[in-house]
Amino acid sequence: MRLVILMPLRDDWKSASVLIRQIDQVLRSQSCTADVLLIDDDSQQGWESGGFHGDYVAVQSIRALRLRLNLGHQRAIAIGLVHVFITARYDAILVMDADGEDTPEGVSELLRAFRKDHGTMLIFAERSRRSESFLFRCLYGAYRILHRLLTGLSVRVGNFSIVPAAYLNTLVVQSELWNHYAASVFRSRRPFRMIPIPRGRRIAGTSRMNFVAQVTHGLSAISVFGDLVGTRLLIASLAGSLLATVGIILAIVRLLTNGAIPAWAAYTAGTLAMILVQFITMAAIFSFFMLANRTNLGFVPLRDCSLFIAEQVDIYAP
Repeated sequence: MRLVILMPLRDDWKSASVLIRQIDQVLRSQSCTADVLLIDDDSQQGWESGGFHGDYVAVQSIRALRLRLNLGHQRAIAIGLVHVFITARYDAILVMDADGEDTPEGVSELLRAFRKDHGTMLIFAERSRRSESFLFRCLYGAYRILHRLLTGLSVRVGNFSIVPAAYLNTLVVQSELWNHYAASVFRSRRPFRMIPIPRGRRIAGTSRMNFVAQVTHGLSAISVFGDLVGTRLLIASLAGSLLATVGIILAIVRLLTNGAIPAWAAYTAGTLAMILVQFITMAAIFSFFMLANRTNLGFVPLRDCSLFIAEQVDIYAP
């Protein structure tokens, strides 16, 4: 099986070099050959700091695709997938982080599952164990609940996956790919499955993903399902409007059926009227938002990604 290993990175050259050597050992036992494509997301250091020189057996080449500016790892993945689709043909694409949190053992598990399905299905690594702090896990749990409420889908995967080459034909024209790789796969409705794989630890350095970047990453995943989110919020707004209307009617009936006017009835009717106006406004906004998105083509990765590529550098080629 011929693979391309797609790794977005920013200054994680040392971790990437160690990880590639470990993966080379795994691929030897899996009867695979692989080309490695590192998506350099505007690193401040050169690839020479990684120490990539040496003997590889299964790894046939290592290349770096340098971007013109820092776009984030999701958009780096999108550019890498488009570049692979345009320039070469492989049996599958292995997408993983370069810092070591996606492990060589996980690569072996993905390859076995991919072969078991005869290369017809995308395989995601489902995180069976995380190594982050307790606070992060709590916030991540709250995000999963929010994501489920807004989209109807559970969040259980990251970037670590193996993609059949045939899937690229669909993914590279999905505008959602520009915002979030995994969510765009879900949105494409292509068959996939998940296998439990523990998350590893970074080989070197510290993560550049601060709290703001993580929130942005989460919102990007939700934005892929903008029409679903808009529809759910529209239904919730209409349901709230209906409840507010019923409350106003009951308050008015209370006012008209008694000689003495209770103070709470007038206050309740006025408050519910303001809430009703807000719900109607929200419903109108969500309706216009959904209609506008239906007619907007937006960013097409296959057409637009090449604008962000500065150059391709050969790091290792026997």
